[in-house]
Amino acid sequence: MQDKLNIAVFVDYDNIEIGLKSTLRREFDVGLPLDALKERGDLVAKFAYANWSRQEGATRQMAENAVQMVQRIPSPRGDKNGADINLALDALEMAFTHNNVNAFAIVSGDSDFIPLVNKLKEYGKTVFVVGGRAFTSTILQQNCHEFISYESLLSYSDRGETRDRTDKPREQRSELKAGQPAGRQGQGGKSPRPAPLDLAQAMPLVERALQVLERRAVQPQLGLLKSTMLQLDSAFSEKAYGAGSFSDFIERLKRADYVNVSGTGGRYIIERKTSAQPDRPAPKPEESLPLLRDVLETHRLDLEGGVLADELEAWVHEEHPTFDPKNLGFQEFAEFLNYAQDKLVVRIEPDEEKGLIVTLGAEFYPPALPEPTEPEFPSEEDEKQPIVEGQPSLLEPNPPPAKPKKVARAPRKAPVGPDGKPLQRRPRKKKVDH
Repeated sequence: MQDKLNIAVFVDYDNIEIGLKSTLRREFDVGLPLDALKERGDLVAKFAYANWSRQEGATRQMAENAVQMVQRIPSPRGDKNGADINLALDALEMAFTHNNVNAFAIVSGDSDFIPLVNKLKEYGKTVFVVGGRAFTSTILQQNCHEFISYESLLSYSDRGETRDRTDKPREQRSELKAGQPAGRQGQGGKSPRPAPLDLAQAMPLVERALQVLERRAVQPQLGLLKSTMLQLDSAFSEKAYGAGSFSDFIERLKRADYVNVSGTGGRYIIERKTSAQPDRPAPKPEESLPLLRDVLETHRLDLEGGVLADELEAWVHEEHPTFDPKNLGFQEFAEFLNYAQDKLVVRIEPDEEKGLIVTLGAEFYPPALPEPTEPEFPSEEDEKQPIVEGQPSLLEPNPPPAKPKKVARAPRKAPVGPDGKPLQRRPRKKKVDH
C-alpha cells in the first residue's frame, strides 16, 4: 500500500441501512466508518446515494459529516439497481479524472460491486469495503484490500446507541432505560457486539504471514505483519478476537504463548514459537455445508415461504446440538448463512421489520431437463434419391452436362426419275492438270 492514501468514499445508503436494521437492529451511523477510514488516510471526497426524499432523518447526519448527498431518482418500474449504477459510474469517472485519488472506500455489502472493485484494483487503486459481516458478500470481502466490518466499529464509541436512544419514540426509550440493549431490540436482548472468537483460530493466518516474511528475509515488525495478514486475508480484523488494536492483539497472542515478542517502544519483533505446538487447522466452513443441507431438506416445505434466521438456527441446534459457528470462524450464525448464500445453498433477504428471511438457495432448484423429443421418421423427401445422369439431385447439386447420344441415320435412297427408274449418276470428269 502507498505511504499516503487519498480516499474517496462512496456510500450505498439503502443497502447499508437495510442490512444493519435486519442484522444488528440499529440505525446506520455514517460517522463510524468515516472515523475508521480517517485512520488509514485523508478523506478527499464523500458521496452517499439514496432517495433522500424518503430519508429525512439521515440527511442531518450526512450534512454534519460533510457527505455530499446524491439523489437517486427511482424509475417507474422500481429499479433497485439505480444507485449501484450511478455509484459505479461516478467512482470510475473519479479514477480517470482525479489522479490524486489513489484509494476508494465502498460502504455497502452488495455483491454487484465486485466488478467495480476489481476494475479499481486494475488501475492500481487501494480499495476498502465497509459493511456488516452478516450481509456483505464473502466474495466482496475477500477481493478488496481491506474489509472493515461495521460490527468492529461499534467499539470505537457509543454514538450508535446514543442515536438509537434519541431517534426512537419516548415509549421505546423507556424500554432502553429498563436495561434492554439499544442495538438489538427484538432479538432477545443480545449484545450489539458479537462474542469474540478464540485466539487459536487466528494462528493459521498469523503463522502463514510470518512464514511469508521469513522467506522475504524481512523483520516481522508490527505494522508489516498486519499488512501481510491483510494481503493474505482482507477480511481479517483483530477486533473479531476481542482486541482493541493490533498491538493489543499481539499482546494477547504473547500471553497465550502462541508467539515470541521482542523489542520495546512500539518496535516489536514477532516470531513464531519454535517449541512443538499442536496443529491448528484453519476453520473450514465448507465442511458444515452438508449439515446445513440436511436441515434445509428436512424443513423444505417450511422454507418455501421463507423463515427467520433465528428459527433456522434453532432447527440446526435441535438436530445438531454440538454445532457452533465460532468453530468455523464466524462470530454469529447470520455470518455463516451469508457464506452459505455465496455457495448457493440458501438465499437471505433483509427485512427491516422482521430481520433476515431465509429461503432455499439455487442448488435446490436445478434447471429442468429438456423435454424428450419424439423420434422423427424419414419422410419421402429425406429418403435417398437415385442419381439420374443429367438430372439435378441433393447429392449432386451441380451435375456435369450429359454427353449427346449418337443417333443412327437411315440409309440414303437413290433419286428416282419420272419413269420411276433410279437415275444414274454421271461419272465425274477427272481434272487434268495442264
